[in-house]
Amino acid sequence: MAGTQLGGAKAATTNKTKYGKDFYARIGAMGGKAGHTGGFYANRDLARVAGRAGGLKSRRGPSSRITRRRAA
Repeated sequence: MAGTQLGGAKAATTNKTKYGKDFYARIGAMGGKAGHTGGFYANRDLARVAGRAGGLKSRRGPSSRITRRRAA
């Protein structure tokens, strides 16, 4: 990792020389192409259970946004 702008420019030049002028374009193109179905994507019930567990475990107080409605 470069510590300065000059070092970053040198690193970029080195990378382009070593790996081709399209080095950064190829890296950027990889973004999003890898699988992104992990976590709770496939199992909504598990997500619900985990979210509930986290909410119960939370040490924060009740949300200040929620206002109780008065009985009419």
